[in-house]
Amino acid sequence: MDIKDKRKKVICDLVKDPLYVPMKEKELASFLQVAKEDREKLREVLQELLAEGKLMLTAKGKYMKSDGSVLTGTFISNAKGFGFVEIEGREEDLFIPEDKTAGAFHKDIVQVTPLPGNSGKRQEGQVVKIIARGMSHVVGTYERTRENFGFVLPDNGKLSQDIFIPKERSKGAVSGHKVVAEITDYGTNRRSPEGKIVEILGHINDPGVDIMSIVRGYELPLEFPEKTLQQAERVSQEVSEADCLGRRDLRDLDMVTIDGEDAKDLDDAVSVSFDGEKYHLGVHIADVTNYVQENSALDREALKRGTSVYLVDRVIPMLPHALSNGICSLNAGVDRLALSCLMTIDRKGEITDYEICESVIRVNQRMSYRQVKSMLEDETLVEKDGEYVQYRELFPMFLLMRELSSLLRGERKKRGSIDFDFPECKIILDKDGRPIEIKAYERNVATDIIEDFMLAANETVAQHFYWMELPFVYRVHDVPDGDKIQKLSTFINNFGYYMKAVGRTSSKVSSEEIHPKEIQKLLTKIEGTPEEPMISRLALRSMKQAKYSIECTGHFGLACRYYCHFTSPIRRYPDLQIHRIIKEQLRGRLREERVSHYREILPQVAKHSSETERRADEAERETDKLKKVEYMENYIGRCFEGVISGVTSWGIYVELHNTVEGLIHVSKIPGDYYYYDESKCEMVGEVTGRTFKLGMPVKVQVDGCDRFNRTIDFGLVEGREE
Repeated sequence: MDIKDKRKKVICDLVKDPLYVPMKEKELASFLQVAKEDREKLREVLQELLAEGKLMLTAKGKYMKSDGSVLTGTFISNAKGFGFVEIEGREEDLFIPEDKTAGAFHKDIVQVTPLPGNSGKRQEGQVVKIIARGMSHVVGTYERTRENFGFVLPDNGKLSQDIFIPKERSKGAVSGHKVVAEITDYGTNRRSPEGKIVEILGHINDPGVDIMSIVRGYELPLEFPEKTLQQAERVSQEVSEADCLGRRDLRDLDMVTIDGEDAKDLDDAVSVSFDGEKYHLGVHIADVTNYVQENSALDREALKRGTSVYLVDRVIPMLPHALSNGICSLNAGVDRLALSCLMTIDRKGEITDYEICESVIRVNQRMSYRQVKSMLEDETLVEKDGEYVQYRELFPMFLLMRELSSLLRGERKKRGSIDFDFPECKIILDKDGRPIEIKAYERNVATDIIEDFMLAANETVAQHFYWMELPFVYRVHDVPDGDKIQKLSTFINNFGYYMKAVGRTSSKVSSEEIHPKEIQKLLTKIEGTPEEPMISRLALRSMKQAKYSIECTGHFGLACRYYCHFTSPIRRYPDLQIHRIIKEQLRGRLREERVSHYREILPQVAKHSSETERRADEAERETDKLKKVEYMENYIGRCFEGVISGVTSWGIYVELHNTVEGLIHVSKIPGDYYYYDESKCEMVGEVTGRTFKLGMPVKVQVDGCDRFNRTIDFGLVEGREE
């Protein structure tokens, strides 16, 4: 039992005592004789016990035993005034009617009591106490009134109220300015929140202000603290002989990096050879921990950021460029420190042996996906004059890579790994940040090679440390929600497909019974059929979100028992964290004290890393949506071919070939009154019986674009030429 668990047990035992008197945090700390420097850890324990429903707060802020009727969670508001409370460990969130929010603001930590009855299929609840505010700042557009006071119209569509700004707190903002407002009063259901302007980002039409508003809205840290930058600048940009002591010398091994053309932080290199019987795959990952020491300024900032964020017009790195683009980047022709996973793989694609070691490497060539793809598609290129001749000596290794990649992919498919192949997009901007082209990312043989090799290394490292029973951070993907899988199963029965439950012949399935191989087999069966896009999308939506965890519960999507993120320590903190553990284990330093240390810190590392990953994903999606709307403003009135990507009660969503998505509102579907048939996921005409289904090709006209809400309106085009 670690220190945190012991504290939890002490507090739980204390409040169960009939003589216990409810205490405030300071009183409890004093009673438990908690040192001043440990108060923050006590606060974390109390918050966790609140979240688990084992404690509750009285109106006077005192902690007492929960009677079981009060739950703690995060309030998620809706622009219409109502909201939801997400409770950790509970499948369904609670619906909070507008008159039961008790003034809760978006992302507040609240205590809630479940109520009898439900709204739709969700149980209702009532907020009884706000424990902690989740938002202190709001980003939005400032509008000044004739009376010279103003309001901030929040960019966040979940906020139901504008923020009132007194004249003396406007900081000179004028109508149309994008601003950051600090909330000084959260208001009530009847009174608007109040705030003050703390930063003016620029006018809404100024170049770059739109993206900066999203950056500030998600509280993404742009600038590095001075101490962090100074520490990065002091790092040597060359590998010394002293650095190489005790490491496996792999500098004579042929290896390459394969990345996108514009990549600058190269954190993985690969090598492949074949001895006539078996393949030898090396995945070599930059040893970032050699330069980012635990609890240093660099480490604390990397943990805070959690991940690099890749926005449409910029990258917000986890580590300063002096490291990520310098000594930690596996640039060709120079010595670099690495952690290497050296795997032996048989002709069936099974890993028969492996070794994880600290190494020193020297990459032969920096390759791009385009170059490797071109050579493997036209093997004569390396014999001709031009850019490819220089790769002639390495070309046999690229052929081996393709061969091995195919074997590894086949082995994964055999066990049931699910491969959703939906197009991602690349948005090209001009110098002023305006979108000039949107195109789908190309997945090809080169991208598959790197994906397959990285997956192999991640699984190998995770399995190794699982059986060592050491504290670790795993990448987990839970089995799908039973209700969603049951709906998918019912839906596909309409097309003559079924998913077999494990050990049973019935087509009825549940989350405990479904195996990823059944999803994969379904995707194989529907390949090339008219219903493929529809069923693929519904299958994807039935999946849960992957996350980081200290428990190795498996990865459903990859159909594997052991998985972690080992291959990107420059841009993901969990990778950096486990590199530290790996190195301590290799050096024999993981004694009881260090094991206890990791057992205490890793739960929070995993939780925080999952949260920062979600934040980054949401910010990336929002910037993409914004630029897609801006791009389509140039095509209002134009017609396009697309496919139906979503069907809801309010309309049908259509995705164009360039991945842009827009909505045809139900009221704009001509010729009939249409209603949503949830069981078949169709829009159905009441009189004509005409249906609109997922994956159906349609022709649409761009009717309007709304940058503020980041939405595009389509109209259905029938019997018209462009």
